[in-house]
Amino acid sequence: MLAENKKYHRVMLKLSGEALASDKGFGIDSDVVNRLCEEIKAVTKAGIEVAVVVGGGNFWRGLRGSGAGMDRASADYMGMLATVMNALALQDGLEKHGVDTRVQTAIEMRQVAEPYIRRRAVRHLEKGRVVIFAAGTGNPYFTTDTTAALRSAEIEADVMLMAKRGTDGVYDADPKFHPEAKMFTYLTYNEVLQKELKVMDNTAITLCMNNNIPIVVFNMDVPGNIEKACLGEKLGTLIERK
Repeated sequence: MLAENKKYHRVMLKLSGEALASDKGFGIDSDVVNRLCEEIKAVTKAGIEVAVVVGGGNFWRGLRGSGAGMDRASADYMGMLATVMNALALQDGLEKHGVDTRVQTAIEMRQVAEPYIRRRAVRHLEKGRVVIFAAGTGNPYFTTDTTAALRSAEIEADVMLMAKRGTDGVYDADPKFHPEAKMFTYLTYNEVLQKELKVMDNTAITLCMNNNIPIVVFNMDVPGNIEKACLGEKLGTLIERK
């Protein structure tokens, strides 16, 4: 697609850990990673700067660990390390497709990746590199959705794109259990908070609201949807101010 079709200059793509897994929901599926990388490459070719935040739920979830009796902070740190594994897998895939990529971690591990430095991240983006932010915020009790919202504000992204598996957008009820559930094409931040819709946690929504960052929730299972979302085509559910 041509660069002049683009609506956004710089985007934040939020991928769940499960997005990198097979249908079993655990580990990393190389075919899935390959498809994701092809789509991200197409976006960079269109002249759009791409930052990525990836979760770690395909390996570990802090809440699940703390629910089993583990100290919550320790469980969350384990989850942060899981996101680093996913980030390195995504970096490897992108570089095999000829896309310059940098991983920046909120917890320093210099032998593995760069430490997170905002100005350096922005400079990488300006040079056309994909930047993957790993290890969450570096603090326990914060989700990777909140990380994506925070990094979006820091790098001044035009939009935050929530790539979901198995759902086309935000519904008024879980469509898996409620076939009559209706999908929203447009919502305001306040409506998401008031209706208690499970898009992301309230901290992430509030961060986006306070910094006026639009959110697009869409289905990543459909080939080409990541590219369409980055180019600003009407897709899924748009969340913004009125």
